[in-house]
Amino acid sequence: MKLYLISLTLLSITFSASQAAQDKQPLPHAFDAGWKGEKTCELMFEDASVRVGRCIFPPGIGHEKHFHNPHFGYVLEGGTLEITDQTGIRTVKTKTDGTWNTEAVTIHEAVNIGDTTTRYIIVESKPGK
Repeated sequence: MKLYLISLTLLSITFSASQAAQDKQPLPHAFDAGWKGEKTCELMFEDASVRVGRCIFPPGIGHEKHFHNPHFGYVLEGGTLEITDQTGIRTVKTKTDGTWNTEAVTIHEAVNIGDTTTRYIIVESKPGK
């Protein structure tokens, strides 16, 4: 009986450690994240200071939880996204030729809940640049 309890305890500890390791997996960068195994962004340019990417989200397609370095965004084609971040879930409507910028690292997930494809260009500074 003692051996059985020791085995269960070790199994529980191993499972807990494994779960903790999974929870601490680093988030993918925005240009590396996709949706259900499919890429939604492509890296268009990179040098020592910046990365530039294009992201395309057809209706029902999104962008799994990821992070962005401080960045500037330009809307090629607007649409309606549902964004989930540390503040909760909100609906964001973007307009063609719109822009936005952030000065800090951001973490979120997004899905296109509209009926049109939406496209963006994102210009990110590299850390320390």
